[in-house]
Amino acid sequence: MIKVLMVASEAAPFAKTGGLADVVGSLPAALRSFDCEVAVLIPRYRAVDLSSARRIYDSLPVWLGGVLHQTSLYQADAATPFYFLEAPSLYDRDGFYGDSDGDYPDNAARFAVLSRAALAVARRVFRPQILHCHDWQSGLVPVYLRTVFAFDPTFLGMKTLFTIHNLGYQGLFPPVVLPRVGLDRRVFKMDGLEFFGQVSFIKGGLNYSDAVSTVSKKYALEIQTPEYGFGLDGVLRARSADLHGILNGVDYGNWDPQTDPHIASHYSAGDLSGKRLCKQALIREFGLPELAMKRPLLGAISRLTPQKGTELIVEIAPQLTAEDLYLVMLGSGDAVYEEALRAAALAHPDRIGVRFGYDEALAHKIEAGADLFLMPSQYEPSGLNQMYSLRYGTVPVVRATGGLDDTIDEGTGFKFQEYSAQAFLAAVRAAAAAYEDRPGWEAMLRRGIRRDFSWRASAAEYAALYQKLLESGENAASFSRIQHQTHLRG
Repeated sequence: MIKVLMVASEAAPFAKTGGLADVVGSLPAALRSFDCEVAVLIPRYRAVDLSSARRIYDSLPVWLGGVLHQTSLYQADAATPFYFLEAPSLYDRDGFYGDSDGDYPDNAARFAVLSRAALAVARRVFRPQILHCHDWQSGLVPVYLRTVFAFDPTFLGMKTLFTIHNLGYQGLFPPVVLPRVGLDRRVFKMDGLEFFGQVSFIKGGLNYSDAVSTVSKKYALEIQTPEYGFGLDGVLRARSADLHGILNGVDYGNWDPQTDPHIASHYSAGDLSGKRLCKQALIREFGLPELAMKRPLLGAISRLTPQKGTELIVEIAPQLTAEDLYLVMLGSGDAVYEEALRAAALAHPDRIGVRFGYDEALAHKIEAGADLFLMPSQYEPSGLNQMYSLRYGTVPVVRATGGLDDTIDEGTGFKFQEYSAQAFLAAVRAAAAAYEDRPGWEAMLRRGIRRDFSWRASAAEYAALYQKLLESGENAASFSRIQHQTHLRG
């Protein structure tokens, strides 16, 4: 039995803003089949419902830079131990990371406390062999382990895996935060946490962990290039031997048109008749005309940001309406994109329907009712919606990047290479032309529905990586880092 403590800033269904939560919420259960016992630690935000949780640790003190942070610990009533770190002054807020004014100014302290508390949990509550850290918010866990606690016998032999979900979010702070998060300024160096004059929490995770993973094989290659590396491609190339691409999986318990409680009618690869009823319900939901039943209905669910290619959707919207296509979209994000999409919907109310915010039930309805699903991302580490779309018989049109390239092929969807409106529109046109061949189109739908991207294959790869870490001695990189920290403390 391998014991693993996952540390993350969110986990579904307790706290979610994106795909990270889906992964942290679903992977632990899948790992049980591979002889792994997993617990998860996240902050107790205001939105986390404690009605089905119990307080298991009244006082879990965390000292940082001479400041005492009083925390306590709750555990959810679930098969997987989900721990919630309560510190009201840090986490009892409406947002997870910020508000309408931007990121919270004390985010460095908020997530440093989470990282130090993770080691307290590992000492007192759940003793793991592997600390599996997710994204920059937990990037200081391996840093503390290799510096502050380098000589603590409690953590002898404990290994760290750091998973990058999105390299574009790095946790960058001014150097003045170092003493405030309990770190010696001597870690502020090229092979430490220094990043162009700032402190980078994600770089800490990359440099001090025993192994690094990311969420698709293609993305693992992409982030080692200047185009996708966000200034960290050199660090990742240096760690290429320890960098693993493991595709995210899908929780088909929540995303399956045969059982989905949110959709108008259930259907399967063997009987697609229910999908037409779902399309009909969707066009009525958005107030589109019944004529839309005869033409391709395009769907999108996305954060409205440059990464997601929102600008390309905005740019081709007039052409879509001119070519007798229909579009429904759910999302929120940059105000400039929201305004552009609102204007497009007002100009073409019989062709374009838009909803802002996030609505879980409506997301399921779009996946089931749309004919095509649009994901024109600039980059996409893994992506989940294209895999949901396959299961729902909704043909993806994606840019060939990251996990989109790994999961979509010519038998199940349409891909384009160049990040441009022209290339995107050409792929949409090709998909719309294929839609006219009904036997061929339904064959493509059935191929997509039968593709299996469940967590089982991904969990097997993580379990194998955990085992490899435990069987290996200290690798040269880790050994040199510990030697350096020994020198710092001497």
